[in-house]
Amino acid sequence: MSDMRQMGDIQVAAELVDFIEGQALPGTGIANEAFWAGMSELVNGMGPENRALLDKRERMQAQIDAWHVANRDAPHDHDAYRAFLTEIGYLLPEGEEFEIETENVDPEIALVPGPQLVVPITNARYALNAANARWGSLYDGFYGTDAMGSTPPAGGYDKGRGARVVARARVFLDEAFPIQGASHADVRRYHVQDGALLIDDLPLAEPEKFVGYRGNPKAPDAVLLRNNGLHVELVFDRAHPIGARDQAGLADVLMESAVSAIMDCEDSVACVDAEDKVQAYGNWLGLMRGDLEASFEKGGRTLTRSLNADRSYAAPDGSPMSVKGRALLWVRNVGHLMTNPAVRDANGNEAFEGLLDALITVTIAMHDLQRDGGNSAHGSVYVVKPKMHGPEEVAFADRIFAKVEEILNLPANTVKIGIMDEERRTSVNLKECIRAARKRVAFINTGFLDRTGDEIHTSMEAGPFSRKDFIKRKGWIGAYENLNVDIGLECGFSGKAQIGKGMWAMPDLMAAMLEQKVEHPKSGANCAWVPSPTAATLHALHYHKVDVMAVQARLKQGGRRAHVDGILEIPLATYRKWTADQIMREVENNAQGILGYVVRWVDQGVGCSKVPDMNNVGLMEDRATCRISAQHIANWLHHDVVDAQQVMAAMRKMAEVVDGQNASDPDYAPMAPGFDGIAFQAACDLVFKGRIQPSGYTEPVLHARRLELKAAG
Repeated sequence: MSDMRQMGDIQVAAELVDFIEGQALPGTGIANEAFWAGMSELVNGMGPENRALLDKRERMQAQIDAWHVANRDAPHDHDAYRAFLTEIGYLLPEGEEFEIETENVDPEIALVPGPQLVVPITNARYALNAANARWGSLYDGFYGTDAMGSTPPAGGYDKGRGARVVARARVFLDEAFPIQGASHADVRRYHVQDGALLIDDLPLAEPEKFVGYRGNPKAPDAVLLRNNGLHVELVFDRAHPIGARDQAGLADVLMESAVSAIMDCEDSVACVDAEDKVQAYGNWLGLMRGDLEASFEKGGRTLTRSLNADRSYAAPDGSPMSVKGRALLWVRNVGHLMTNPAVRDANGNEAFEGLLDALITVTIAMHDLQRDGGNSAHGSVYVVKPKMHGPEEVAFADRIFAKVEEILNLPANTVKIGIMDEERRTSVNLKECIRAARKRVAFINTGFLDRTGDEIHTSMEAGPFSRKDFIKRKGWIGAYENLNVDIGLECGFSGKAQIGKGMWAMPDLMAAMLEQKVEHPKSGANCAWVPSPTAATLHALHYHKVDVMAVQARLKQGGRRAHVDGILEIPLATYRKWTADQIMREVENNAQGILGYVVRWVDQGVGCSKVPDMNNVGLMEDRATCRISAQHIANWLHHDVVDAQQVMAAMRKMAEVVDGQNASDPDYAPMAPGFDGIAFQAACDLVFKGRIQPSGYTEPVLHARRLELKAAG
């Protein structure tokens, strides 16, 4: 339990006070007294409205539950269901046409489609890796993964594989930067003459794609190209082992990769108290000041990582130019649901964590606003706001940030927000959600996992849901994905804001990602989530292949491809002839994913990790994946597809599997044979109490159990 200090009429944990006054505020021009007075206004003034919005969620859910119970045995009447949702205010009418009015948006958000990373802010090394993932080696991406169809060999360098990498990279160069009458595979010399790039003595088919170079123009050290807004740097170094063997001296192909990255204070972290929040805020401060560092051991050496500098070149005419060396950073705040003991309001209640995040992360971002060459070149702060239910809650978030701007003396709409389209009440009212923040919205996206978790919880009483793989095949998911893009384009996002798609969850399966994830830029999305810097480099290939801005222009002319009625189709198991083995396989698969994630979350405070599934395929797990699995079992329990005894047997069986998968981790505490640890109890709570969790969220259970463990030492 933290020591609390009285700061006006609120109480604040001592470590948070020390961090704010000793680190966050100096250099911002905001006095200590003004900051705490502002926090008091925020938590006391907006806390009651926050609570009222959560109460409204619960009232609506109770009404929906009652409707499904009353109509469960009758054929589903779609018109009646839609009329009911309209009557209770869940489904709102769309207003007149409009376009967003967001201004001062950086080009990485508005104009340059590309990969986007999401990373836990509590891990400084990961945060730096993500920020520095603006640039990545295509050679490393091909050589070190299964991207070319086979896994890299163990041991030393494989020359044959290296030759295949170089050849594959040349194929990419021919596709993105073709030469008039030749192939990059045959070239012996790249040089600059009279402001033009000559390859041997031939020009590019599109000469304007040459944008810079470094070194002697007759034999440059680097050549900078640009296609569809993304840069590619050709690195020449005949002293390098690869360059020495290459006829043109080409040592590497560097890809502009993660154009933007989300520093996450939400689903991928385990922040339950002031100690955890200070760690998160401290790393965000280091990023915004530009001085974050992380040291680690590798190969018997201590290495220190810091933020990359911008990259310098000469423009074709010889004048100096530079390109950003780091991803444009968003920070993801928590949603409206949770409170945190780090601050207590005037009545002694825990303050809503979303209010704390809003004020503190924006305060910290003021360090960036006051320096040159930092994150935003246009004086903006970028905040992703997740898990909002409908336009009222988006409007509330808009007012929160307006209040924060007032407290910090920032110009109106300095804060840009991202609206995550991951709750059904937002999906069916997306246009009105965007309207509610039309002067500051700079991002929308889809997230299948949280969206499915909410779908199951919202329609819990409608009947048993399909198996998870079959939920993905139902019509509602296509309608949801298409409508998100279509409405974003209707509202003027193209050239102003990001339209995003969700995560590729298998970081070791890059060949499959290269085959499948090209569908995201083809869909008109100008960013999509990837699980690692290497994945970002490989996914960047898709944005060279697909001109997203042209796709958006074409889609905008075609009108909507889906409608709200499609989203309202509930993915129930309408044809159900499952065998007992199929049922238990599904339950065990869910149980294994929940346990593999929760045991690290509760015992070690790890909010996102690569968890091996039942086939030992590593999957990136966070609270969204945990939510869908827990809600799925809860739904089957509620509708007697399985009983509690079967589920508990599956949980215990899978706990032993997870113990085996973590046997090499010295910090891991096995769940078996006692099955009485706090982590195992947390996993069981998520399943057996899943139906009564607010919106099916995992946070209340996980936070309570993690706090219990920390209190026990």
